[in-house]
Amino acid sequence: MAKGYLGLFLHAHLPFVRHPENARHLEEDWLFEAITETYIPLLDVFNRLDAEGVQFRLAMSITPPLAEMLADPLLRARYLEHLDHLIELSEKELRRTQFVPRFQSLARMYHDKFTWCKRFFGQWYGSDLLSGFRHWQDRGNLEIVTCNATHGFLPALRQNPAAIRAQIRQGVRAHKRHFGRNPNGIWLAECGYYEGLEQELAASGIGYFFTDTHGILFGQPPPRFGVYAPTITGAGPACFARDPETSRAVWSAETGYPGDPDYREFYRDIGFDLDEEYLHDFQHIPGLRTNTGFKYYRITGKGVAQEPYDPARAFAKTAVHAADFVANRRKQVDWLSRFMDRPPLIVAPYDAELYGHWWYEGPEFLYHVFKNLQNSPDELQPIRPSDYLEAHPINQRQQPAFSTWGHLGYSDVWVNPTNDWIYPHLHAAADRMEEMAKRYPDAWGDYKRALNQMARELYLAQSSDWAFIMRTGTSVEYAVQRTKEHLVAFNRLYEILRDGQTVPVDELEALESRDNIFSDVDYRDFL
Repeated sequence: MAKGYLGLFLHAHLPFVRHPENARHLEEDWLFEAITETYIPLLDVFNRLDAEGVQFRLAMSITPPLAEMLADPLLRARYLEHLDHLIELSEKELRRTQFVPRFQSLARMYHDKFTWCKRFFGQWYGSDLLSGFRHWQDRGNLEIVTCNATHGFLPALRQNPAAIRAQIRQGVRAHKRHFGRNPNGIWLAECGYYEGLEQELAASGIGYFFTDTHGILFGQPPPRFGVYAPTITGAGPACFARDPETSRAVWSAETGYPGDPDYREFYRDIGFDLDEEYLHDFQHIPGLRTNTGFKYYRITGKGVAQEPYDPARAFAKTAVHAADFVANRRKQVDWLSRFMDRPPLIVAPYDAELYGHWWYEGPEFLYHVFKNLQNSPDELQPIRPSDYLEAHPINQRQQPAFSTWGHLGYSDVWVNPTNDWIYPHLHAAADRMEEMAKRYPDAWGDYKRALNQMARELYLAQSSDWAFIMRTGTSVEYAVQRTKEHLVAFNRLYEILRDGQTVPVDELEALESRDNIFSDVDYRDFL
């Protein structure tokens, strides 16, 4: 038995974005960028660790919307087309930079990366990245947990208990379809927890969930071991809370590793640096500048002119930072173990997209973290949540406190003057969904299809991503549009069923084609 454990957790999520009506759609790039910069590199790290005999363990959520997109044939085909565009641009960049060696080598790096991603995705994995994650799940290295259906912010939806129940049930059902087993745990969207939610989790067979630090620290009774051991709720599911020191080491804008001046600068891209005419064929909308993924500069330092990115120097730095990260976790464990009757567990959750997308070198950092952990397994070992609960099933009973992992730790990000207008509409729609489910508990034919599509539209409108985008001020028009279009479609179907009209099949088919999330949706979850 190790002196202590590191519970690394990656939360992989993107909102459901799929636009069959357009040949190319700007917001679909969110998925394509994450595949290139995060999901493929993560699978590559797992492959490398296994080839070197490193026993890695971690947990990860792949949310239902993300799983649906990764499984979608249209989006898979479009991702390969996206790579073809990037390869074409990289060839153009190789010609442009041929007399500037320091940038020519970077253009070559991107050309090699995109061509490798095309082989990795299209040839080695048959365009099916979910099969790659399932492989490591089935091998026991990776524990994949679910999330509520469309990442709805549950504390703001609790006015209608049926809406909470349906979000959780659909999340569990979709997970089983994609990963071949029921999930042991759940990552609640935005880590949003409120008292009593554990009862719905238990009813759906969920064994554990996560809160932010104060979810356990402010719980009752006070935790004997702080956040370094899970607590058990009255309904049964265990609660894990994140370690603040581990979070600061990576998340902090001032002292976190990703801010090191040797790492690649995310916010400088040739999409904004080069002439519009040169980039004309590679921008979605003429005149609208967007990121291309070609970033040639390192972060450098405050008050210093930016310098070209040096990949060798940056990737060497990941080994240094990983060694520091593991050394500090060992110090934590050494101190904590003096006061605990069990090995302390350091829960370290992060957005998966931090690793590779925002922090380009992040996957390499994880590779070195696991390599370092292998060096002294008696001191600190990586572990999955279910493994810890199996080894230490007796834990303190506690009622966790309300928490999220957003700004200030509560609901400020998702309920504020920029987005609070959406909630009366979401509450009314949830009430209407429950009303129609009770009116037609055994629907069939077009009425059943319409009820199921109503559920899809409601789930998509409930996505916390739209409120988040409205709060941060990026792509606000798109977030507002998505919220409204799903509510309009929902209410149109509601009025048809409420009045007992014949369902217009052409309209229904158009919605089913456009908003095709959850082939296994069941409106009776709202009963």
